Formats: sequence, C-alpha cells, structure tokens
Amino acid sequence: MLCLGLPFLIGITGRYNIHEIERALRRKAPKVIPIYQTYFHELNLEIVPIPAKEELKPYHGYTSEKDVPVLVSAINGNADFLVTGDKKDFSGLKHCKDIMLQILSPSECIEAIGRVFQDFQKG
Repeated sequence: MLCLGLPFLIGITGRYNIHEIERALRRKAPKVIPIYQTYFHELNLEIVPIPAKEELKPYHGYTSEKDVPVLVSAINGNADFLVTGDKKDFSGLKHCKDIMLQILSPSECIEAIGRVFQDFQKG
C-alpha cells in the first residue's frame, strides 16, 4: 500500500522505530493499537533490524541520542530519504558529507514522490 505498487518506491522502517511507535501508542492512544495491529502489515514495509551498539558510535553527535538508532536504521536500510516530523532533530547532518541521506518532512516526501512519479510516467 505505502509503495503504491510503484517499482521505484520501497518503504522501509527500523525495528527500533516500530518499538517507539508502539510505546507512544500505548502511552498516548491505546485505543488505536488494535487498528495499528490490524493494518500495519498492509503498509508492506521492509523492516531493518535494530542496530548494534557498535554501529551507533560513529553517529553520536549528529542527532539526539534517542534518534541515533533511527538514523543508523535508515543508513543500514540504504534509504535515500529519512522522513520525519522532527527535521530539526537531524539538522546536524547538514555538515556530514559521509551520509548520503536526505531528511524530509512528510509533505516534502509526498512532493518528491509526486515529481518522481511524473518523471516515471513520462518514460
């Protein structure tokens, strides 16, 4: 569903991200959990394992400690984009030439997908 069957779009998330989402739902919106559990698999996401502690070390300082596993999961998943509602939390990456990952807000991601889709349709 998330990928809309488009051959150029693969959705991924990290196991760490899933744990964080589920923790937040239990705390903030427990009534939503059954809906989440019913439909999450339909997103058809590839799930990246939780990074090992030694994988996190090189990325400390680029973002808050709580977001380092999110960043490393995106890197390990070979993501082109990291989509977040907290773009400012990843602003430290602007000066890092080693990370070839664009940080996008959800609306920026939708715009980027729209541009790519238009190019795809043109052939």
